[in-house]
Amino acid sequence: MALRFTLRQLEYFVTVGELGSIAQASEQVNVSSPSISAAISQLEEEFGLPLFVRKHAHGLSLTQAGRQFLVQARKVLAEAKSLSRLAGSISGSVQGPLNVGCLLTFAQVLLPAIRREFQATYVDVQVSQVEYDQQTLIEKLRRADIDVAISYDLEVPSDLEFIPLRLLPLYVLVAADHHLAKAKSVTVETLVDYPMVLLDLPISRAYFLSAFENAGVIPNIVERTRDMAVMRSLVANGFGFSLANIRPHSDLSPDGRALSFIPLEGTLRPLRLGFIVPEGARTILSIDAFIEHASQTISAWNYPGLPLPDFS
Repeated sequence: MALRFTLRQLEYFVTVGELGSIAQASEQVNVSSPSISAAISQLEEEFGLPLFVRKHAHGLSLTQAGRQFLVQARKVLAEAKSLSRLAGSISGSVQGPLNVGCLLTFAQVLLPAIRREFQATYVDVQVSQVEYDQQTLIEKLRRADIDVAISYDLEVPSDLEFIPLRLLPLYVLVAADHHLAKAKSVTVETLVDYPMVLLDLPISRAYFLSAFENAGVIPNIVERTRDMAVMRSLVANGFGFSLANIRPHSDLSPDGRALSFIPLEGTLRPLRLGFIVPEGARTILSIDAFIEHASQTISAWNYPGLPLPDFS
């Protein structure tokens, strides 16, 4: 029996299976919900299997057959990606799909511009991007959902490789009219006298709080958010100070209020911005080309953070 389905239909199915929602899948793959729903219905009809249980108030959940189908669909998509890369390696050209992940706090100030120049240079590479916290990026790399991640060097497991690029020292963010706004540097002992807005992302959260733990003091956390832009607006509107490793080009919050960025004193090591990849990933032409291009682009910007020390 000749089966009639497309890799695109499998991609939509896998995305819905992982997210449990056609609406969320629609946002992630940038395709309309009716198109995704139709693709799944066509798969179910073609294979004669109910892949999802439709729950009107709670989205979709995979059937037993759907769970088994999901495992195999991932393998098919991975093999299709390998075929495309093999063709590129044989021909010596940089081509095929490239899935890039980026840390939520970096994505808005780094990835779009890097992608624009990369895709203009390598027109035969089809780039897609996602933005997640550090923990999710690592999970996505291990499952081969993404090929490379732009992130930092916190808790990178031994089965993944970290390629360092720049140092990211800690800054204290305060509103421009805050009592500390004119300080040349600040200690954590000083900060405990003020309310704190915590950028509450997995792994990042522990790093920020370790600055206080190392000094034996406890911060007064009054607000928590997972969104960098929301954090900056809360700080600019006087809800408290916050900590971050990325200093944007503009010292304004998203709602146009002024911020002050102050270096944090102490022994907490700066994070390193870089790339996280599976071992051996740089043998794939598209991944290696992206890393080289992004490295050169960021170095030319002289941003963000500080250059790595030269130990040569």
